[in-house]
Amino acid sequence: MLRVQTQESDGVLICRLEGRFTEKGAEEVRTLVTRCDSKLELVVDLTDLMFIDAIGEEVLLFVKRLRAQFIAETSYSRDVCERLRLPLISQPKSYVQNAG
Repeated sequence: MLRVQTQESDGVLICRLEGRFTEKGAEEVRTLVTRCDSKLELVVDLTDLMFIDAIGEEVLLFVKRLRAQFIAETSYSRDVCERLRLPLISQPKSYVQNAG
């Protein structure tokens, strides 16, 4: 099961993903980010993901092409970002606090 939370603040859209990022949920996230205002900076928080399948990885690569930045504070989420070469925000906690 995937839980998606979004928060918009000061020109930034933060999308927090929790749980399992698999086919159905991944496609819903793809739709969500393509419908967002392209003027917003996109940040995707992967910290609370427990599993990502191949389709979820494809969607993350798609989101990367939209110039998203990623937050990964667990070893699993950091490994995913490293494998897929997803750009990490250097100081995610302060960034999220400023956006919230």
